[in-house]
Amino acid sequence: MIVNRIGDFGLALGIFMIFLVFQGLEYPVVFALVPSFYNDTIIFFNSTYNLIDLICIFLFVGAVGKSAQIGLHTWLPDAMEGPTPVSALIHAATMVTAGVFLIARCSPLFEYAHSTLNVVAIMGAMTAFLAATTGLVQNDLKRVIAYSTCSQLGYMIFSCGLSSYSVGIFHLSNHAFFKALLFLSAGSVIHAMADEQDMRKMGGLLKLLPFTYSAIMIGSLALMHFHFWLDFIQKMLF
Repeated sequence: MIVNRIGDFGLALGIFMIFLVFQGLEYPVVFALVPSFYNDTIIFFNSTYNLIDLICIFLFVGAVGKSAQIGLHTWLPDAMEGPTPVSALIHAATMVTAGVFLIARCSPLFEYAHSTLNVVAIMGAMTAFLAATTGLVQNDLKRVIAYSTCSQLGYMIFSCGLSSYSVGIFHLSNHAFFKALLFLSAGSVIHAMADEQDMRKMGGLLKLLPFTYSAIMIGSLALMHFHFWLDFIQKMLF
């Protein structure tokens, strides 16, 4: 809760600044007026900043908190401690996706904040790499999938930082399906193992849980974008 309050504080500052500058919060009004304020500056904490850059930075702080980017990501691995269906809902479709959607929805605003886009891309790339490498050394089955969520969110934020908002939203939708599948499948494995989550104590579950094995395989192939690699190999060979 404390981590998300930090993100909410940044988001609130961004909303207050938008209302102060544009005299409204409606998307069409704000987007139409952004070019008029492109070169305007504002003094914040005795320093001068570009107005649009500062607004977008505050909005991005909110996205960092909600979408668990590096620095405010610690709540995401801990959120998997709850029941598995709740973990599937949180990690796939509700809370973690809010930050990515915020940036994509405010894309006409971010397109006038070039410095902020660079920050968004760097933060997303760092999150994708660091969360993935952290997940490699975890032993808890659900915690591995949770760090995978954090890494995938990094990819989405990175795409938005490169102005490829459609790619970020596409992966947002794709991720919702395969990550929910992986979490529910993990719950099936944990239930079959008498609530044991340590992967070092698992093995040979193919014969015991063939349907769950198939579901995890499908989710894993979707996560690694296996169809893309099939196309790549086909083009390389033929």
